[in-house]
Amino acid sequence: MADEDHLTEKPPRLSLNGISRIYDGKAVVEDLTLDVAEGEIVCLLGPSGCGKSTTLRIAAGVERQSAGSVALDGAVVSDDRRHAPPEARSIGLMFQDFALFPHLNVADNVAFGLKRGGRRAAAADQLRRVGLAGYETKYPHQLSGGEQQRVALARALAPKPRVMLMDEPFSGLDKRLRDEVRDEALSVLKEEGAGVLLVTHEPDEAMRMADRVALMRDGRIVQIGAPYHVYNYPVDRRAAAFFSDINVIKGVARSRQIDTPFGLFLSPPGLVEGAEVEIVIRPQHLKIDPDLGNGGPRPSSAHGAPARCVVERARFMGSESLIELRMDHDGTVLRATVPGAYMPEKGAGLWLSMRRDRCFLFAAQHSGP
Repeated sequence: MADEDHLTEKPPRLSLNGISRIYDGKAVVEDLTLDVAEGEIVCLLGPSGCGKSTTLRIAAGVERQSAGSVALDGAVVSDDRRHAPPEARSIGLMFQDFALFPHLNVADNVAFGLKRGGRRAAAADQLRRVGLAGYETKYPHQLSGGEQQRVALARALAPKPRVMLMDEPFSGLDKRLRDEVRDEALSVLKEEGAGVLLVTHEPDEAMRMADRVALMRDGRIVQIGAPYHVYNYPVDRRAAAFFSDINVIKGVARSRQIDTPFGLFLSPPGLVEGAEVEIVIRPQHLKIDPDLGNGGPRPSSAHGAPARCVVERARFMGSESLIELRMDHDGTVLRATVPGAYMPEKGAGLWLSMRRDRCFLFAAQHSGP
């Protein structure tokens, strides 16, 4: 039965296999392999210049890879022997500038490129799905940014593409509107069932939109998985730092342990004696206790040993407060966030401990952020 299931399993909507792109002798994308299944949203996440948009253009057929292949529903559309143009790939494209035709009304923008039979009905149906029924006769300049983005989404979905490619499509909107439009777009995309490859440099957007996140760096995918996995199990310090602020506490591996102001930690596997180690922890996973003059709170299995520190600065951020603390042990400054308004005075003594199950241990990184 398992063999029969395997034989009937659908191929991915989009497959990028061993993709490389070289400009002037430099690899902008290097040996990248990625699949997007039917109805799945995959986010290519990474800093500017890491190769995200180049990867998207290769998937679209706008640009040809230097090596590797592109397949749609199991059929190769581009390799070293063939290269199907974008119009032959059954893909939808969305960009941050919306790219609407200013001289066409909303209905004509959505219907552009559709076959003549049923164009109006198809456009009206897509506009209804994105919440713009009745907007058919309006022109782009009469719409808000969010409405223009919805029109762009309706136009991209109108031809019923197998794959939707989206390059920073929400970055031109203000934050509150961006969240609203993203949620609406997510609902429509899931209903449509196309495979979606979304490029973004914003971790929040990737976490909000994606079924899987592919974290890119220097032309390569360094980690891929569900949002929960890539956030809570980063492969290295840089991956952890891409998703949030981090604190870094340095130590040295001795007898398979690392001695820190917060107690002993087991060293990561494979580290040699005397190797430098970094303990990475996010601000929300630090715990603050007042200094009551009794030697501090006792160590616990959850938080380990507390370490004394003094307040450098406290800032109220709305839903939480950000506290900067200087460690008595070595002068290291750490940042902790606590819910609500908590504003200890500068110079106040406190005790700090960390969630031991929420910290990450890596070999020390001597270059890069």
